[in-house]
Amino acid sequence: MSRKTALWLLWAGFIAYVLLLAPPITPDTLRLIKNILTGQWTEVNPIILCIFSLVGIWILIYSCLLFIDGRMQRIRFWPFALGSAGTGVISLIPYLALREPNQEFSGQKDALLKVFDSRWTGIILNFSTLFLLAFGWLAGDWGEFIQQFQSDRFVNGMSLAFCLFCLLFPTVLGDDMARRGFNIPQVFWAVALVPLLGPLAYLCIRPPLPESSADVSCQASNLTA
Repeated sequence: MSRKTALWLLWAGFIAYVLLLAPPITPDTLRLIKNILTGQWTEVNPIILCIFSLVGIWILIYSCLLFIDGRMQRIRFWPFALGSAGTGVISLIPYLALREPNQEFSGQKDALLKVFDSRWTGIILNFSTLFLLAFGWLAGDWGEFIQQFQSDRFVNGMSLAFCLFCLLFPTVLGDDMARRGFNIPQVFWAVALVPLLGPLAYLCIRPPLPESSADVSCQASNLTA
């Protein structure tokens, strides 16, 4: 089975599960979503708040790789990034399925790419994640979370989406490492096999993306001519 076929099957299977097999949507589901979105966080189990926030962290982690990747693809990543802000992994998987393997980068980094390529971005995401994990672990009610996972479609689907973010990261990791001349198999497997914290550490240790001066040289020669 090809990578693309597997990704499309995973995407369709996850949507089918959420619509047909996941726990039902109840008034409590809608109340929970409203409390999260309106900032009434004292009414929400800290574990659920933590997972909700970590899904956002995952989108930023992927953005640190895929905005750069999208520069060299026929399709850009930004529409899928915007979709991921509302639907999470449901909008991310189609980009992973449509993109072609690519281990090169040419041209200059614009302001957005410089932010996503910066180690400071990785450091900030690391500290934010550690705070969220400590908050969820120490302040959360695990018994209530298990009960909500079993009975609430939003909590169930969001938790499984978090797991899919972890599972899918290796599909883009190898290309990003190759673009940076950072082809170390031990690092790849250490990052791929440690959920969340491995990718976060990778953002801090990866070399900066080399820029190409070809475009600048070409422009200069045209002006001289």
